[in-house]
This record gives sequence, structure tokens and C-alpha cells, in this order.
Amino acid sequence: MAYLGESIGKLGFGLMRLPQKEDSIDVEQTKEMVDLFLKAGFTYFDTAWAYAGSEDAIRQALVERYPRESFQLATKNAAWIGCKTKEEAMAQFDTSLKQTGAGYFDFYLLHNLGEGRTKYFDDFDMWSWVQEKKKEGLIKHVGFSFHSTPEELEDILNKHPEMEFVQLQINYADWENPAVQSKACYEVARKHGKPVVIMEPVKGGMLANPPESVAEVLKKAEPDSSVASWAIRFAASLEGVITVLSGMSNVEQMKDNLSYMKDFKGMNSDQKAVIAKAQEELKKIPLIPCTTCNYCAKVCPKNIGISGSFTAMNLLTLYKDKAFAKHQEEWLVGGHGKARADQCVKCGKCEEACPQHIKIRENLEKVCEALL
Repeated sequence: MAYLGESIGKLGFGLMRLPQKEDSIDVEQTKEMVDLFLKAGFTYFDTAWAYAGSEDAIRQALVERYPRESFQLATKNAAWIGCKTKEEAMAQFDTSLKQTGAGYFDFYLLHNLGEGRTKYFDDFDMWSWVQEKKKEGLIKHVGFSFHSTPEELEDILNKHPEMEFVQLQINYADWENPAVQSKACYEVARKHGKPVVIMEPVKGGMLANPPESVAEVLKKAEPDSSVASWAIRFAASLEGVITVLSGMSNVEQMKDNLSYMKDFKGMNSDQKAVIAKAQEELKKIPLIPCTTCNYCAKVCPKNIGISGSFTAMNLLTLYKDKAFAKHQEEWLVGGHGKARADQCVKCGKCEEACPQHIKIRENLEKVCEALL
């Protein structure tokens, strides 16, 4: 398994949040970031067909400026975005090849599997198609990114043992978060012998500015280290990890990441104890104790996205970022075809079904006040 990550290095350059210049990507600053990254000995770049402007930017900043064999480029296929036929899904690959100018992809991922999205890859038999592209030499390694439950991940890996790696959302805040289940998903991938690419190690930037009690723990342990560095080092210390993607948005973030990842050998026992203490501080923050079992959803006459609403509300409580929490509510509720909290008729059936005895109606009112 180690062959997938032998020469890559534990830091990957995520290209989803590249620096912006007015209404477009700042290609010149991206070039500077690419140069620093490669000079430090790192080689893994992660983009996607769905990341607006990213594939074109990395063609200019990387592909046209460095020998093709000097880096690994990953991109992704999102068959669930606007594709009604297999041909439309396959066309994303051709678009990616054209936009990146890469000639081939070192890592190609079926993008964001889980829930209703997996069905598109099944219906279009994208599983066989990517293997054909691999035989043609246009793809070196095939895997998928995943956002759902460990049970669904188990099912996919049982059906598709040919997948070479899995990309998972893993960070110390979500490690045992019932809404994300980072640890459980990681353990499923390892049980199947699949190396892991880690995404969202800093939780979309949230762990660069964690709750004050958490930041205090980390700063007390290492005053000179950035708070964000703890999140990336935690992820990079896990076994079986190919690389940890960091979506860097400026040269300063790149320099900070390189400062502690260039010669990274893994966290020692004292540092792991600090992370455990930070996780304990997170647990002390009063949250809605929803485990996303969704028993409530099965009896709700209005099909309200209760667990999604509570996940968004908990994010607001933890990170005080209202725009981020509202975005999550829109995606987890409306984006999943559920009714919003303001549609609640207060019938109480949800509370009868809830094994956590949550005051659901009362908390849905709080969601309405805070996020709708």
C-alpha cells in the first residue's frame, strides 16, 4: 500500500481555495505558491472539474512550467452535477484533460460519493469506465472521495475492491463527531487496506480559528506554532495516509504549512496528549446532542431536515461563523431535498422517536432565529 505515497510527502496542495484577484484566480500568486511547494519537496496537487477556474489555473502555474514527471496531479469526476447520460459524465474527463493540459492524471477520483450521489456512478457504470481509462494510460491510480456514513463506505468498498485509495474528511474536531464520523470511516478504509488521502484537515479553515478554550490549549503547548498546524499534523500522523490536503489561499499560508511539514516525522506522545485535551475542550461546549440517527425524520409529516439543521446550529455554536453555518444549513437541508426548520408544525412526533430525548421543537425554533 505504501507505494502510493512513497515519494509524495505528507502535505498536498488543495486547489479549491486558490488566491483571488478581483473576480478570478490570482495565477501569479499561485505560481509563487507552486514554486515554494515543489522546492520544499512536495509534489501532490489536488483539483477537480467542479472547482471553477482551478484546472485552468494549475495548467498555467504548474503544468506549463514544470516537467510532467516532477509532480502528481489529481482531479475528480462529479457525475451527479448536471449529468443525465453517461456521455455527459465522461465528458468531464475530457474537459479536465483539456483544462489542465496534463496529458494524464496520476490520481483520478469519483467525486463526493455518498447518499444519493453514488447512484449516478452506478447508473453510468463509471466504475468500469475509469478502469478502461487506466488501461489506456490516462489514469495511474483510481479512487473516490466520500462524505457519508461508515456503513455506506463499507458497502462501496465491498462492491468495488478495485478502488486503490479513498479520500476522506478527517480532522481532530470531527474524529468522533456523530455527524461526520471521521474515525469510523478511516477505520473502514484501513480495514479494507485502502490508503487514505485526507481532505478538510482544518475543517474548511474553522480549525485555524477554533473555540477560544481549544486555542488556549494549543497555544499554551506550543506558543510559536500556528493553531492550524496542529490540525494538519494530527491528520498527517495517522497510519496509511498518502497525503494531507491543505486548501491554501495565499503565500503566507503556504509558508506556514511548509515550515512544520517539510521535515515532519509524526506527532510525539506529548503532542498527541495535547490534541486529546483540545478534543476534550470541544466536548465541553454545549451542543445539541444529535447523533444523526434520523429516527425523527422518519416520522416527521413535513419532511424537515432536522439533523442537518442541528449540525448547522452546532457549527454556529462552535465556530461563531454565521455565513459558514448558513451555508451548511442550506446544503444539509435544502440541498438534500428536506424542508427547513420554519415548516415545523410542532406535532411532537419527532420527540417521541428521538433516542437522545432532544427537545427538537424548541431547538428548531432556535435554528429559525439564528439561521433562517
